[in-house]
Amino acid sequence: MNQPAMSPEQFEQALRARGAYYHIHHPYHRAMYEGRATREQIQGWVANRFYYQVSIPMKDAAIMANCPDRDSRREWVQRILDHDGEPGEEGGIEAWLRLAEAVGLDRQQVLSEELVLPGVRFAVDAYVNFARRANWQEAASSSLTELFAPHIHQSRLDSWPQHYPWIDASGYDYFRKRLKEARRDVEHGLRITLDHYRTRSAQERMLQILQFKLDVLWSMLDAMSMAYELQRPPYHSVTAERVWHRGGLL
Repeated sequence: MNQPAMSPEQFEQALRARGAYYHIHHPYHRAMYEGRATREQIQGWVANRFYYQVSIPMKDAAIMANCPDRDSRREWVQRILDHDGEPGEEGGIEAWLRLAEAVGLDRQQVLSEELVLPGVRFAVDAYVNFARRANWQEAASSSLTELFAPHIHQSRLDSWPQHYPWIDASGYDYFRKRLKEARRDVEHGLRITLDHYRTRSAQERMLQILQFKLDVLWSMLDAMSMAYELQRPPYHSVTAERVWHRGGLL
Protein backbone atom coordinates (compact mmCIF):
# COMPACT_ATOMS: atom_id res chain seq x y z
CA MET A 1 0.00 0.00 0.00
CA ASN A 2 1.36 3.36 -1.01
CA GLN A 3 1.97 5.77 1.82
CA PRO A 4 0.44 9.24 1.59
CA ALA A 5 2.71 12.12 0.76
CA MET A 6 4.24 14.05 3.60
CA SER A 7 2.90 17.54 4.12
CA PRO A 8 5.35 20.33 3.20
CA GLU A 9 6.04 20.83 6.90
CA GLN A 10 6.69 17.11 7.47
CA PHE A 11 8.86 16.90 4.37
CA GLU A 12 10.98 19.87 5.42
CA GLN A 13 11.35 18.35 8.87
CA ALA A 14 12.53 15.06 7.31
CA LEU A 15 15.06 16.97 5.20
CA ARG A 16 16.38 18.87 8.20
CA ALA A 17 16.68 15.66 10.20
CA ARG A 18 19.38 14.52 7.77
CA GLY A 19 21.59 17.12 9.40
CA ALA A 20 22.52 14.35 11.85
CA TYR A 21 24.80 13.05 9.06
CA TYR A 22 26.33 16.38 8.03
CA HIS A 23 30.11 16.37 7.83
CA ILE A 24 30.36 18.74 10.79
CA HIS A 25 30.03 15.56 12.86
CA HIS A 26 32.97 13.81 11.15
CA PRO A 27 35.90 13.26 13.56
CA TYR A 28 38.22 15.18 11.23
CA HIS A 29 35.96 18.20 11.28
CA ARG A 30 35.35 17.96 15.00
CA ALA A 31 39.10 17.98 15.58
CA MET A 32 39.38 21.17 13.53
CA TYR A 33 36.77 23.16 15.41
CA GLU A 34 37.82 21.76 18.80
CA GLY A 35 41.40 22.94 18.24
CA ARG A 36 42.98 19.47 17.98
CA ALA A 37 43.97 19.61 14.31
CA THR A 38 47.60 19.99 13.30
CA ARG A 39 48.86 22.56 10.84
CA GLU A 40 49.23 19.81 8.23
CA GLN A 41 45.63 18.70 8.77
CA ILE A 42 44.27 22.23 8.41
CA GLN A 43 46.33 22.80 5.27
CA GLY A 44 45.29 19.44 3.84
CA TRP A 45 41.64 20.26 4.37
CA VAL A 46 41.96 23.70 2.77
CA ALA A 47 43.87 22.36 -0.26
CA ASN A 48 41.44 19.48 -0.85
CA ARG A 49 38.31 21.49 -0.21
CA PHE A 50 39.51 23.90 -2.89
CA TYR A 51 38.65 21.26 -5.48
CA TYR A 52 35.08 21.28 -4.18
CA GLN A 53 34.98 25.09 -4.32
CA VAL A 54 36.11 25.30 -7.95
CA SER A 55 33.67 22.54 -8.94
CA ILE A 56 30.58 24.23 -7.48
CA PRO A 57 30.17 26.71 -10.38
CA MET A 58 30.43 23.83 -12.86
CA LYS A 59 27.75 21.96 -10.92
CA ASP A 60 25.53 25.04 -10.95
CA ALA A 61 26.14 25.64 -14.65
CA ALA A 62 25.07 22.04 -15.32
CA ILE A 63 21.84 22.65 -13.41
CA MET A 64 21.14 25.78 -15.44
CA ALA A 65 21.92 23.98 -18.70
CA ASN A 66 19.14 21.48 -17.92
CA CYS A 67 16.66 24.07 -16.64
CA PRO A 68 14.06 25.36 -19.14
CA ASP A 69 12.58 27.87 -16.70
CA ARG A 70 13.96 31.37 -17.24
CA ASP A 71 12.99 32.70 -13.81
CA SER A 72 14.71 29.79 -12.08
CA ARG A 73 17.86 30.34 -14.15
CA ARG A 74 17.87 34.03 -13.29
CA GLU A 75 17.84 33.18 -9.61
CA TRP A 76 20.23 30.24 -9.78
CA VAL A 77 22.91 32.10 -11.72
CA GLN A 78 23.68 34.13 -8.61
CA ARG A 79 25.35 31.05 -7.15
CA ILE A 80 27.87 31.00 -9.99
CA LEU A 81 28.57 34.70 -9.52
CA ASP A 82 29.01 34.17 -5.79
CA HIS A 83 31.87 31.75 -6.43
CA ASP A 84 33.41 33.04 -9.65
CA GLY A 85 32.87 36.70 -8.78
CA GLU A 86 31.30 39.40 -10.88
CA PRO A 87 33.56 41.62 -13.02
CA GLY A 88 35.69 43.75 -10.73
CA GLU A 89 34.63 41.87 -7.61
CA GLU A 90 36.14 39.00 -5.65
CA GLY A 91 34.19 35.77 -5.55
CA GLY A 92 34.26 32.80 -3.23
CA ILE A 93 37.03 31.00 -5.12
CA GLU A 94 39.37 33.95 -4.72
CA ALA A 95 38.40 34.24 -1.05
CA TRP A 96 39.25 30.56 -0.61
CA LEU A 97 42.66 31.10 -2.18
CA ARG A 98 43.27 33.83 0.40
CA LEU A 99 42.31 31.32 3.09
CA ALA A 100 44.88 28.95 1.58
CA GLU A 101 47.55 31.63 1.81
CA ALA A 102 46.44 32.46 5.36
CA VAL A 103 47.12 28.88 6.47
CA GLY A 104 50.55 28.91 4.83
CA LEU A 105 49.88 27.22 1.50
CA ASP A 106 51.36 28.35 -1.78
CA ARG A 107 48.69 29.81 -4.04
CA GLN A 108 50.02 28.25 -7.23
CA GLN A 109 50.34 24.84 -5.64
CA VAL A 110 46.70 24.99 -4.56
CA LEU A 111 45.65 26.12 -8.04
CA SER A 112 47.57 23.22 -9.56
CA GLU A 113 45.38 20.78 -7.57
CA GLU A 114 48.42 18.56 -7.03
CA LEU A 115 47.47 18.12 -3.37
CA VAL A 116 43.93 16.90 -4.13
CA LEU A 117 43.55 13.32 -2.95
CA PRO A 118 41.96 10.79 -5.34
CA GLY A 119 39.15 10.04 -2.88
CA VAL A 120 38.26 13.72 -2.72
CA ARG A 121 38.41 14.08 -6.49
CA PHE A 122 36.22 11.01 -7.05
CA ALA A 123 33.60 12.24 -4.56
CA VAL A 124 33.42 15.75 -6.02
CA ASP A 125 33.38 14.50 -9.61
CA ALA A 126 30.51 12.16 -8.73
CA TYR A 127 28.55 15.17 -7.47
CA VAL A 128 29.19 17.24 -10.60
CA ASN A 129 28.32 14.31 -12.86
CA PHE A 130 25.08 13.76 -10.95
CA ALA A 131 24.14 17.40 -11.59
CA ARG A 132 24.84 16.91 -15.30
CA ARG A 133 22.69 13.78 -15.61
CA ALA A 134 19.77 14.46 -13.27
CA ASN A 135 16.76 16.60 -14.07
CA TRP A 136 17.32 20.14 -12.93
CA GLN A 137 15.02 20.00 -9.90
CA GLU A 138 16.76 16.92 -8.51
CA ALA A 139 20.19 18.41 -9.14
CA ALA A 140 19.11 21.68 -7.54
CA SER A 141 17.69 20.00 -4.47
CA SER A 142 20.91 18.05 -3.96
CA SER A 143 22.39 21.37 -2.84
CA LEU A 144 20.20 21.37 0.25
CA THR A 145 23.06 20.38 2.51
CA GLU A 146 23.09 24.20 2.66
CA LEU A 147 20.38 23.75 5.28
CA PHE A 148 23.17 22.94 7.70
CA ALA A 149 25.92 25.18 6.31
CA PRO A 150 25.43 28.43 8.30
CA HIS A 151 26.17 26.57 11.52
CA ILE A 152 29.40 25.10 10.16
CA HIS A 153 30.65 28.49 8.92
CA GLN A 154 29.83 30.13 12.25
CA SER A 155 31.63 27.37 14.15
CA ARG A 156 34.81 28.11 12.20
CA LEU A 157 34.53 31.83 12.84
CA ASP A 158 33.97 31.20 16.54
CA SER A 159 36.65 28.59 17.17
CA TRP A 160 39.47 28.89 14.66
CA PRO A 161 40.84 32.33 15.72
CA GLN A 162 41.03 31.04 19.29
CA HIS A 163 42.62 27.68 18.51
CA TYR A 164 44.82 28.59 15.55
CA PRO A 165 46.34 32.04 16.11
CA TRP A 166 48.89 31.29 13.38
CA ILE A 167 46.17 31.62 10.71
CA ASP A 168 46.02 35.14 9.28
CA ALA A 169 42.62 36.70 10.06
CA SER A 170 42.13 37.78 6.42
CA GLY A 171 41.56 34.14 5.57
CA TYR A 172 38.19 34.07 7.31
CA ASP A 173 36.44 36.33 4.80
CA TYR A 174 35.08 33.33 2.89
CA PHE A 175 33.18 32.03 5.91
CA ARG A 176 31.73 35.45 6.70
CA LYS A 177 30.61 35.84 3.10
CA ARG A 178 28.93 32.45 2.99
CA LEU A 179 26.86 33.04 6.14
CA LYS A 180 24.53 35.36 4.26
CA GLU A 181 24.72 33.60 0.89
CA ALA A 182 23.96 30.16 2.32
CA ARG A 183 20.79 31.37 4.04
CA ARG A 184 19.56 32.91 0.77
CA ASP A 185 20.39 29.74 -1.16
CA VAL A 186 18.54 27.59 1.38
CA GLU A 187 15.38 29.61 0.89
CA HIS A 188 15.54 29.20 -2.88
CA GLY A 189 16.47 25.52 -2.76
CA LEU A 190 13.66 24.74 -0.33
CA ARG A 191 11.10 26.44 -2.56
CA ILE A 192 12.15 24.29 -5.52
CA THR A 193 12.22 21.11 -3.43
CA LEU A 194 8.91 21.53 -1.62
CA ASP A 195 7.19 22.43 -4.89
CA HIS A 196 8.64 19.58 -6.96
CA TYR A 197 8.38 16.53 -4.69
CA ARG A 198 4.66 16.00 -4.14
CA THR A 199 4.27 12.20 -3.87
CA ARG A 200 5.67 9.98 -1.12
CA SER A 201 7.87 8.05 -3.55
CA ALA A 202 9.29 11.30 -4.93
CA GLN A 203 9.91 12.62 -1.42
CA GLU A 204 11.69 9.41 -0.44
CA ARG A 205 13.84 9.73 -3.56
CA MET A 206 14.74 13.27 -2.57
CA LEU A 207 15.83 12.09 0.87
CA GLN A 208 18.15 9.63 -0.88
CA ILE A 209 19.49 12.39 -3.12
CA LEU A 210 20.25 14.48 -0.05
CA GLN A 211 21.93 11.46 1.54
CA PHE A 212 24.06 11.06 -1.58
CA LYS A 213 25.29 14.64 -1.17
CA LEU A 214 26.00 13.98 2.50
CA ASP A 215 27.95 10.88 1.42
CA VAL A 216 30.05 13.06 -0.90
CA LEU A 217 31.02 15.44 1.90
CA TRP A 218 31.68 12.65 4.41
CA SER A 219 33.78 10.65 1.94
CA MET A 220 35.96 13.67 1.30
CA LEU A 221 36.86 13.80 4.99
CA ASP A 222 37.40 10.04 5.11
CA ALA A 223 40.09 10.45 2.43
CA MET A 224 41.69 13.29 4.37
CA SER A 225 41.65 11.26 7.58
CA MET A 226 43.57 8.48 5.88
CA ALA A 227 46.17 10.88 4.48
CA TYR A 228 46.67 13.38 7.31
CA GLU A 229 45.59 11.61 10.50
CA LEU A 230 46.55 7.99 9.90
CA GLN A 231 49.47 8.95 7.63
CA ARG A 232 48.23 6.58 4.95
CA PRO A 233 47.93 8.65 1.77
CA PRO A 234 47.39 6.81 -1.52
CA TYR A 235 50.23 4.39 -2.33
CA HIS A 236 51.87 5.05 1.05
CA SER A 237 53.07 1.43 1.20
CA VAL A 238 55.06 1.71 -2.03
CA THR A 239 56.11 5.36 -2.35
CA ALA A 240 56.13 8.71 -0.57
CA GLU A 241 55.55 10.55 -3.85
CA ARG A 242 52.21 11.90 -5.03
CA VAL A 243 51.82 9.58 -7.98
CA TRP A 244 48.03 9.79 -8.22
CA HIS A 245 46.38 11.33 -11.27
CA ARG A 246 45.79 15.06 -11.44
CA GLY A 247 42.35 15.07 -13.01
CA GLY A 248 40.98 16.26 -16.33
CA LEU A 249 40.36 12.66 -17.36
CA LEU A 250 36.60 12.33 -16.85
